[in-house]
Amino acid sequence: MNENHLSIKIKWHDPAAEPMRVNEKAGVTYLTFPALDALKGFRHGFTTRLGGVSRGCCSTMNLSFTRGDEEAAVWENYDRLCAAMDISRENLVTSHQTHTTNVRGVTEQDRGCGITRPRPYENVDGMVTNVPGLVLITYYADCVPLYFIDPEHRAIGLSHSGWRGTASRMGEVTVKTMEREFGTDPARLYAAIGPSICQDCYEVSEDVIQEFRKSFSRLQQPALYYRKPNGKYQLNLWEANRIILTQSGVPESHISMPNLCTCCNPDFLFSHRASGGKRGNLAALLTILK
Repeated sequence: MNENHLSIKIKWHDPAAEPMRVNEKAGVTYLTFPALDALKGFRHGFTTRLGGVSRGCCSTMNLSFTRGDEEAAVWENYDRLCAAMDISRENLVTSHQTHTTNVRGVTEQDRGCGITRPRPYENVDGMVTNVPGLVLITYYADCVPLYFIDPEHRAIGLSHSGWRGTASRMGEVTVKTMEREFGTDPARLYAAIGPSICQDCYEVSEDVIQEFRKSFSRLQQPALYYRKPNGKYQLNLWEANRIILTQSGVPESHISMPNLCTCCNPDFLFSHRASGGKRGNLAALLTILK
């Protein structure tokens, strides 16, 4: 794989919409949202396939130890990413994603969990914190990353929301957790829906749609999916999460949409569906600066 993003044509979902910002530093290419970049005192990013040392289906910036990659390569990838984003891997706190809506309040005692020391927790798909310096990190290869920044209380949240998490309203659970933990006012919250699989690429079966019928009103459902002649459906996780966030009180103007599909860009981003499961993992990162 060519590691120079300038040689890879990125397919934006809507060419007329604002794209994410493509950053390249120390040979590592990662993405940011302009609206979140504008919030002072925070740093965030979403990794791409570019800038690491992994080989084969994990090339090059794989951040998972569970995809059959060489451990030394994954550690080198973390070191390169941390150098590019000016963070320390000792400050990372990882999720343990099992498609739940469990959101953990992360404290100073969690610093390094999943990276420099074992996690004392399991089944955590979302994390929130108000501790400066801790770096929340979650993992992806088609599922939806959800970023949350509360500038008023200097608090953040980062959640993994696949179809199960979306049907169970992970975004709402995260907002409510931030309300409870930090006094967050959803009207002052900023959120972003990260790069993930788009509706055009996401075919699902009837059992998946049944779960969305339980979670969304009849009026909302036409915007979420349509049935095809083969009996399958095309599901819109982006719109589903946008609806959840607005219903949770986040203003429409405070929500950034991804405009970038993982499955449409298999040379730039890892996609489970595009690769048939032979792939590495991307990562979303979010921190409060000291």
